[in-house]
Amino acid sequence: MPITDILERNCKLYGNDICLVEINPEIKETRRVTWKEYDLIEPNPVTHYRREITWSVFNEKANRFANMLIQRGIKKGDKVAILLMNCLEWLPIYFGILKTGALAVPLNFRYASDEIEYCLNLAEVDVLVFGPEFIGRVEEIAESISKNRLLFFAGDSCPSFAEDYNSLTANCSSQTPMIALTDTDDAAIYFSSGTTGFPKAILHNHESLMHSCKVEQNHHGQTKQDVFLCIPPLYHTGAKMHWFGSFLEGSRAVLLKGTKPEFILDAVSKEKCTIVWLLVPWAQDILDAIDRGDVKLEEYELSQWRLMHIGAQPVPQSLIQRWKKVFPHHQYDTNYGLSESIGPGCVHLGVENIHKVGAIGKAGYGWQVKIVDESGKQVTRGEVGELAVKGPGVMTCYYNDEQATNEVLRDGWLFTGDMAQEDEDGFIFLVDRKKDVVISGGENIYPVQIEDFLRTNNKVKDVAVIGIPDKRLGEITAAIIEIKEGMDCTEEEINEYCMKLPKYKRPRQVIFADIPRNPTGKIEKPKLRKIYGGESLVAAQNKS
Repeated sequence: MPITDILERNCKLYGNDICLVEINPEIKETRRVTWKEYDLIEPNPVTHYRREITWSVFNEKANRFANMLIQRGIKKGDKVAILLMNCLEWLPIYFGILKTGALAVPLNFRYASDEIEYCLNLAEVDVLVFGPEFIGRVEEIAESISKNRLLFFAGDSCPSFAEDYNSLTANCSSQTPMIALTDTDDAAIYFSSGTTGFPKAILHNHESLMHSCKVEQNHHGQTKQDVFLCIPPLYHTGAKMHWFGSFLEGSRAVLLKGTKPEFILDAVSKEKCTIVWLLVPWAQDILDAIDRGDVKLEEYELSQWRLMHIGAQPVPQSLIQRWKKVFPHHQYDTNYGLSESIGPGCVHLGVENIHKVGAIGKAGYGWQVKIVDESGKQVTRGEVGELAVKGPGVMTCYYNDEQATNEVLRDGWLFTGDMAQEDEDGFIFLVDRKKDVVISGGENIYPVQIEDFLRTNNKVKDVAVIGIPDKRLGEITAAIIEIKEGMDCTEEEINEYCMKLPKYKRPRQVIFADIPRNPTGKIEKPKLRKIYGGESLVAAQNKS
């Protein structure tokens, strides 16, 4: 069944129950705001420490947006993009889109203006809904993107180049639009990217979304009484698909805007959270803050917290060993997934297998996995090959990219591009990535974009960007730069030049050295990773 049916069911069964709470700990806690039936969205929600909505209000807000879109000519198969920070508006907007039969298209809030425009065009988006944080970026491209699409602003003080979401939806019907949906109908487009730069558009249907609900609930056993703390951005499949387990059970979720250890522990304590999904650096920051005495566990009520799980990047065994010493009663789990496999869970460790920390696990609920050689033949256990997965959550295709689709989809199998091996007990371990994407703090960073930018510096002859190990973030980006003969350049100059890039794309380390290339002209990144990834940067810099 389409995933929108779950929202209708939750509204009928649990209409008066709180379903979503938004907490902004950077704001002083003065008063708490509840959306009552038929209330308008608060005109300036970011000024409030805490907001909450019920399932009935969630469904009504989704219906109002859906009916507004239909009034404006949006029909089944159209696309509506979401460019918002985590907030109470996000998920009602997402489900409102789905209720029209249109496709929801979440956008990474880190995208620069050119990336936003590229994704809107690639996915053939008809409507963009954006929030206050993105006025500047959208304004830069407003003239070109508004020629063939609607722009709606969700926030206070609507800019002149957009229409006001709040006023448009205020008087729309709160009744469910009668749009017939099936499992095979297209539902959403998410974005990913390889080392070639700009993202690919990943198309999923309603069956994919529903399968992710079932996978998450099967793996972590959510009940109506659980409370899920959601910290990562909702555009990310990992965040939303982990929430889907709570959604399936009609339980509460808390959207936390902030990642400081005291913010996380305070939210767990005050909201009685039982399940928390963390990224490696956040878990590490919590432990470090406890070790330093910056936070004191006795000041928080944490006895109800039953599960801590981590995803989006490799998990150091030492981190989980430290965690279990501090939180011995916690269950621990990890999931492996891609946006092409509707996020986490196609490979799953399982809370009962903590002795295998370091592995990504075995095939998840409803999934098949295999490890194959370059010809597609399954390798012998223990040998390294490419990980492939198959199941109801595999994407339909890369939208508008048949060639890229054919490269990764074969006979229903999704070839992940990750190299892996299986141990004697059937547990899968990742060995390396075929792609050169750098995963830093759970975020994908694409080296080619940074390389292309640095090559615009007239002192740079050649450049290669790689990921190097980092205790906190998993990886950080290092730019190896070859300077033109006869020129001088400093690290400070490069860092200043990179201020033009979005913050997350700026190299964390700069190394001046020759760039090795093979006979066909390709940069030998494995050689660079071997040189700079296995020893201190100071030593590497001295050798160069």
